[in-house]
Amino acid sequence: MCGICGYVDKELIPAKCLQDMNDTMYHRGPNDHGIWELQREDYAVAFAQRRLSILDLSELGHQPMLSGDGEMVITYNGEIYNFLEIRRELEGEYVFHSHCDTEVILAAYQKWGLKCFEHFNGMFAIALYDKHKDRVILARDRIGKKPLYYYHKDHTLIFGSELKPIMKHPSFCKVINRSVIGQYMCNKYIASPDTIFCNTYKVKPGTYVIYEKGIITDYPYWNLLQILNDREISVRKFSEGKRQLRDLLRDSIQKRLIADVPVGTFLSGGIDSTLVTAIAQEVTEGKVDSFTIGFEDEERNEAPYAAQIAKHIGTNHHELYMSEQQIFEMISELPKYYDEPFSDSSQLPCMLVSQMAAKDITVALSGDGGDELFCGYKMYDWTWVVEHFDWLGAMEHHMPWNGKLLPKCPSTVQAIVNNRSGDYKCQLYIDVMIDEARKMLVQDLGTVKFDMEKEINAQNLQERRMILDMLTYLPDDILAKMDRASMKYSLEVRCPLLDYEIIEWSLGVSHELKYHHFDKKYLLKELTYDYVPKRLLDRPKKGFGIPLRRWLRTILKEEIQRYADKKILKRQEIFDAEYIHVLIGKQMISDNIVYSALLWSFYVFQVWYQYYIEDLWNE
Repeated sequence: MCGICGYVDKELIPAKCLQDMNDTMYHRGPNDHGIWELQREDYAVAFAQRRLSILDLSELGHQPMLSGDGEMVITYNGEIYNFLEIRRELEGEYVFHSHCDTEVILAAYQKWGLKCFEHFNGMFAIALYDKHKDRVILARDRIGKKPLYYYHKDHTLIFGSELKPIMKHPSFCKVINRSVIGQYMCNKYIASPDTIFCNTYKVKPGTYVIYEKGIITDYPYWNLLQILNDREISVRKFSEGKRQLRDLLRDSIQKRLIADVPVGTFLSGGIDSTLVTAIAQEVTEGKVDSFTIGFEDEERNEAPYAAQIAKHIGTNHHELYMSEQQIFEMISELPKYYDEPFSDSSQLPCMLVSQMAAKDITVALSGDGGDELFCGYKMYDWTWVVEHFDWLGAMEHHMPWNGKLLPKCPSTVQAIVNNRSGDYKCQLYIDVMIDEARKMLVQDLGTVKFDMEKEINAQNLQERRMILDMLTYLPDDILAKMDRASMKYSLEVRCPLLDYEIIEWSLGVSHELKYHHFDKKYLLKELTYDYVPKRLLDRPKKGFGIPLRRWLRTILKEEIQRYADKKILKRQEIFDAEYIHVLIGKQMISDNIVYSALLWSFYVFQVWYQYYIEDLWNE
């Protein structure tokens, strides 16, 4: 686990400059670092890495790593969980000098070429230089657990685990990609392959990118939509599904417990983290360390439930209560570790639990993925309503009294009635977000597109939304959030539920085993009840967020007003100052979550802008 970066350019930059690029990611790999450079006749290539040692803690795991014949060089971030099986398969053809998975990747590439990525079960961001074929390959794991960015302009390629090292390269041109700002305001993140900067991209999950003779070409080696189209519903019986899920999870968790450093689990007290922790304890000889943070605000505090569950499972449980002030003080650190605007406010408690766990362990298992794979979000209830009562919404939409009565109805009713577009049928409220976001911007800074769902061939709207979330929200929000939050403290987080074999298996499970008579995550819950009594888990989910609405009205009020200065926003030429002030007023008197969400996104953008672009507010 680590941070990687590098470039291809006409000439080598000073080694000190490459080292500076690498050191921007010190937090991702404090244990070791290395650089490799090569000047060829018509181009130069260089790789660098910061290492967080997890497997083979010796110097033999040092990166960048060369193949035995010197024809290949790799710098790599992640874990290949099946590397021992691949190693055994290749031992007759390749002489291994270490016990780490990095060398296995090199050997696999020499054996299978670009097909090697299909053999890997893990989370990874890989950069390979093939000297013989004069090409650089960038590859990312199937679901997008590990980040990988690149900048490409003319004959320059710069890549990194984060945007910070890319920004440090002298050939990087820092120009804001204005076309994605509307999308960011609505989503709270910037979806792959775009980033906040022009000519700068995220490698899409399940994809490898080839840079050859100045040309970039991307190739998907794992396509979720294609798997969905080709699937067969093979699991319809509850008992069969439960047994198979238990076996798959046991195998996935056992693979993710392999490390030469201490491993523990995040335990929030919810279904997903409880199941992962319970099985981890089941397959471990000693006590598993579990970690929970508690909040003084009882509306958000699930720590007492987590403690009861930990006692039942038998883990070595750790809990830490955090004050609201401690959470608030972390806001100033957001732009340093989230290199582009990112406004999912649960990033703050994620940082806190990672900070706590990193004092005792180096690897943590999380329950991420359970909601998307097994129908767990509240939004999926509303997509069920849309599926079955859309005709009623359409009829009401065209009634002559609609304009007078509808504004008096609950916001969910309004969303269903106004949900007439086929572009975002399973994305309730997004039309409101789009309308408000466009008013906030000085002009239409690019079309805010939410029509990907039309490409999804699903059984129903619920499943369509689940697949949409797997393609967008999961990699670009949930996984990005946890990667930056955990790596800030040099902590690796592994997600057993997101093993690609479990993902592919879940697509063949009957939807009735996921959403059963309004019971979300039915199969996952029933398996969890085999380990933990239902009475400890059967309660409304409190969430893992912060009191945004109250903060924006109180302790953040003055700072929001400062960032909304009309003269400053006019110079910035992104936001409409008049409407920002209208939105501030709306947020002060309305409990509509759209207003607080958009205002928080505006605030986070300005904090980011001040850190990376220009400090307009303190000149």
